[in-house]
Amino acid sequence: MDGRKRFRAVAAMVFLALAPLAAADPDVLVLGRISDDPQRHYDQLKPLLDYVVPRMADVGIREGRILMARDTSRMTSYLRHGRVDWVTETAATGLTLINRASAPVLLLTERNGVSHYRSVVFVRNDSPIRTIGDLRGYRLALQNPGSTSAYLLPAITLLDAGVPMEILPSPTDRPRSGGVGYVFGNTEANIATWVMKGVVDAGAFSDVDFAELQERDPRAASLRVVGRSMSAPRAMEIVRADLDPRVRDRLRTVLLQASVDPDAAPALRRFFGTTRFVELTPENAAALDVLSEAARRTREAIE
Repeated sequence: MDGRKRFRAVAAMVFLALAPLAAADPDVLVLGRISDDPQRHYDQLKPLLDYVVPRMADVGIREGRILMARDTSRMTSYLRHGRVDWVTETAATGLTLINRASAPVLLLTERNGVSHYRSVVFVRNDSPIRTIGDLRGYRLALQNPGSTSAYLLPAITLLDAGVPMEILPSPTDRPRSGGVGYVFGNTEANIATWVMKGVVDAGAFSDVDFAELQERDPRAASLRVVGRSMSAPRAMEIVRADLDPRVRDRLRTVLLQASVDPDAAPALRRFFGTTRFVELTPENAAALDVLSEAARRTREAIE
């Protein structure tokens, strides 16, 4: 695609993200994503959508479109009003959309060979902190409120352990006695660096990212895990509640078959490193219900 065509494509996509939309066309499959970087996410979403659409002609799908939203509230509205059919999101955001828009989970998403992960809370080796309960009176670095592994899961773990949470104005501030103070580090690299340098007392993010950090950074040998969270899906595909059952079922089939189709491999890699899509088993559904309830309690307690 030359520069002008690419500009028009991205401009059209951004327009869709910002402008009111007409009612959904029954022959168009609309894939949604909450994004603060529409161009990057467009490039990640479009190849898989281009793979899926031709394989859904038998249920009347002739075209695919991408719809971005600035935030969860707007995507919730899009789902409720039929402006988006299929949304790909992480567990924290996906659970919010499920609860607010009654959007069912179509499939779970395995990324880089991992379908579920946990959050780990870690400190420096020389820290007096040994358990989650010991975090009272200390400072914890998280990523941002939209993160599953670096916000929601550690928050659930802390509150379930009876440790209240207090947001701090800066890492130099201290929490009130009896609770843990948290600040946002924005990236896993920042969180780890802050802990290593003693800017904060503890950090938290996924066990997958922690293992990768240990492999690539010798300084990570100075870090010690003091707690682990419950498990959560890496990501999930959800659909609007009133999506035509024939379209929904065909989409599920196409996505499930994609991992064994060589033609889908490049599109899956671009789709956030997806290796395959996974059926929602009764066991997974029950675990997701537990996570959803824990997330609800946690957000009510700290937000």
